[in-house]
Amino acid sequence: MRALLAIFTVFGAFAQPPAPAPLVYAGKPLQIDSTCTDDDMQMFGLACTTEEPCPVYLELSSLDTGASRILIAGNFHTETATLSTILLASEDGGTTWTEAHPRIKGANLDHTQFIDLQNGWISGQVIAALPRDPFFLLSIDGGKSWRQRMVFSESGPGSIEQFSFDSPTTGSVVVDRAAGAEGGRYAYLETQTGGDSWSIRSVTREKVTLKNRPSTNPAWRLQAHAPSKSYRLERKEASGKWTPIASFLVNAGQCKPKDSELKEPTPEPTAPATDAVEVFQVGTPKNAKKATPKKKP
Repeated sequence: MRALLAIFTVFGAFAQPPAPAPLVYAGKPLQIDSTCTDDDMQMFGLACTTEEPCPVYLELSSLDTGASRILIAGNFHTETATLSTILLASEDGGTTWTEAHPRIKGANLDHTQFIDLQNGWISGQVIAALPRDPFFLLSIDGGKSWRQRMVFSESGPGSIEQFSFDSPTTGSVVVDRAAGAEGGRYAYLETQTGGDSWSIRSVTREKVTLKNRPSTNPAWRLQAHAPSKSYRLERKEASGKWTPIASFLVNAGQCKPKDSELKEPTPEPTAPATDAVEVFQVGTPKNAKKATPKKKP
């Protein structure tokens, strides 16, 4: 199962159908739908029924406004399973939103960095029994398009703890390979190809902290808003007041079996009615009198 999950992730077989139509924010929280197929529920081990469906939740974890667009990354999940990634983008200041990359099943996105108006990276990993197969989404056109690249050449446990790029080609990443990993829990890797390929520089038991970590824009924030049960994107005005720019409902749908099509039974053919009905008796009724045979003359 784990090897199959990794293969599908590497070759993009988990990419879902094309992104839905753009959503327009008009003051009310936007709902980004996420549903499950019967195959999804089987793959993720979800015991959802028509009577008791499994709620699906949106979780947004990363915000970047450094490029010419606003980018928000996260995932959809149930109470027990991560269903897919989500990457939202707006080019008009937060009014219109589209999905900038197809959803990747079984994975999440968590950290974003742009070093200029063109070059950016988003980290992610597959979420199974343990996080595994860490990867990056890479963009060289300001977030208009993205390509997925794995950190390791082989499938295995791991999640991206930190990463940092200091040029379009050079960067570093720290991967938590989980307790008990051979040689040490934390792997430090570097790239000279903009994240297309990575080389391990060291493996240690002690956690590594990168010196140059990406900074966030203090004029923007993304936070949960309990009264509306949504995530709110807010911008800080010159007066110090935070103004809502957009919001997204946490409730994203349900997982439940597809309703089977119930077919009505075909009625059995009936004989046409007739004006006269003949009744036949078989055998002799119990209360019938026996005929007395006539004597021969």
